[in-house]
Amino acid sequence: MKILVLNGSPRPNGNTAGMIKVFQTAAEEKGHQVKVMDVCRMNIRGCLACEYCHNKGNGQCVQKDDMQKIYDELQDTEMLVLASPIYYHGISGQLKCAIDRFYAQLYPKAPESLRKTAMFLSSGDPDMYTGAKFSYDGDFLGYLGLEGCGIFTNHDSDVLQNIQMMAAKL
Repeated sequence: MKILVLNGSPRPNGNTAGMIKVFQTAAEEKGHQVKVMDVCRMNIRGCLACEYCHNKGNGQCVQKDDMQKIYDELQDTEMLVLASPIYYHGISGQLKCAIDRFYAQLYPKAPESLRKTAMFLSSGDPDMYTGAKFSYDGDFLGYLGLEGCGIFTNHDSDVLQNIQMMAAKL
């Protein structure tokens, strides 16, 4: 299975990166191909709401920035993992910016290959996950109809073991 992980954390050695590393190792041990893209180190501008992508652009965004790399990966990705620290009750702005730009290629539906999703979240407060979970449930499970493989937080007991077990079941 081809898996794309979008890392929304600016900390290369933080808790979010630690969860991604455990997942990547376990998934690759099972023979899956895992690509991690650090959106905080990419030049991705916000959506302009210009509708070019759904008119003249035929699914292509008018902006030419690093989002093109993510679009290329999405074409044959089978699973999308969203990973982020919590900022103001939601995912990081960098990851939110990339997700907003999904509009060009994931609306009105995702590519046929994309069927699964999961979310890794990190926060210093165990009660800060509601906003990110709401977006995941509504946007990825509800709207896109992807199969949810779980939301994993660094406040879950045995979170790293749970991530490994999820990867082993793919």
